[in-house]
Amino acid sequence: MTPKPSFRALDMTLIAMFAALMAIGANITSWAPFLVIGGVPITLQTFFCLFAGAVLGRRLGAFAMIVYMLVGLVGAPVFAQFSGGFSMVVRPTFGFILSYILAAYITGWIVEKGSPSPSVVRFVVAALIGMIINYVIGTNWMFLAYKYWGQAPEGFSYSMAWAWMFVPLPKDIILSIVAGVISPRIYASLRKSFAANRHAA
Repeated sequence: MTPKPSFRALDMTLIAMFAALMAIGANITSWAPFLVIGGVPITLQTFFCLFAGAVLGRRLGAFAMIVYMLVGLVGAPVFAQFSGGFSMVVRPTFGFILSYILAAYITGWIVEKGSPSPSVVRFVVAALIGMIINYVIGTNWMFLAYKYWGQAPEGFSYSMAWAWMFVPLPKDIILSIVAGVISPRIYASLRKSFAANRHAA
């Protein structure tokens, strides 16, 4: 029996493409400064993470997020505000970067459970659950970072950490729904492409 290849050319192309989209989404305010509200940059990382999980599936979606994280950790300026490097691990926001891997995986897993033809509702629910994972992991990491090794602002508390997340929350809810709505046709097209590649292999 011929072993199934780990990644085909199409797989690697899609992984690289979504890793690049994550980098663009992280720094979208460089081209659209009006997306900085109250000094807080409104990024599109969560959107592209959930979109990757929804259209690529759990395996490729998670790998795209792993590639994005590793590229940033080796020094490429792909994180928010064109930052990068291994020192990012101790930053309060690194938990969100870590969370993208699980968020994409769970989003893809929920979608795949509805195969061969997942409904739009399933896509939307999957994206919203992925967003919740992103918020839970990211916010808890941020709290622990400020509490134990970062310089927390005066009066910092767990409730304050969550209060900060109310600024991007409406945007992320809306974009999660958008990701769920626009994903089905792309998902179906990619499934056909994957099937054609399998037959050609």
